[in-house]
Amino acid sequence: MAHIHARDVVIEFPIFGKIHRSLKSRMLHVATGGRLATDTSHRVVVRALDGVSFDIREGDRVGLIGHNGAGKTTLLRALSGVYEPVQGTLDVSGRVGSLLDLNLGIDFDATGLENIMLRGVLAGLLPAQIRAKTKEIADFTELGEYLDMPVRAYSSGMQLRLVFAVATNIDADILLMDEWLSVGDAEFSKKATQRLESLVKKTPILVLASHSQELKHKV
Repeated sequence: MAHIHARDVVIEFPIFGKIHRSLKSRMLHVATGGRLATDTSHRVVVRALDGVSFDIREGDRVGLIGHNGAGKTTLLRALSGVYEPVQGTLDVSGRVGSLLDLNLGIDFDATGLENIMLRGVLAGLLPAQIRAKTKEIADFTELGEYLDMPVRAYSSGMQLRLVFAVATNIDADILLMDEWLSVGDAEFSKKATQRLESLVKKTPILVLASHSQELKHKV
């Protein structure tokens, strides 16, 4: 069964170079982001997560709240495998579907269809599995002949349609989201919202970071 177990997780980001810090600047960092500290090599680090522990099981819908710099996105990226804890243990079991940094990994010189294949592979699918989904993904984007063109010729909205269509067509056990997505114009956005709500309902575990109190009615 899908699950996430975290025990005393610490994630730090080292700051390289000579830094002059006053007490005032230290207090500013405490108020708006991770805590300043030093690691075992006496380097200055930003401690973005400090001793975080939790258990998430199938059926759970978890909302992450907090001010900017509280570590919400850092935690999501740790769950997706982007960041490794420097202390503690993090056990994530199940296929992870990430709706973070959707444009990350796009090959702008490749066509839309080639990017569908590429992103499917990055998500852990076999080529045959991606090919079976390609027509449905292509139809959902409504990009038509643009799918045979390099992505660098797309507008930002067209790029988002493409990556959204791929990301929401891959079944996952754990879905990670940084804010609720709004994609494209009004007509396409309505279709995208329906797709996203359907995905959330069928995914065993959802972890969502947001500032909106309204989302509790969607998940």
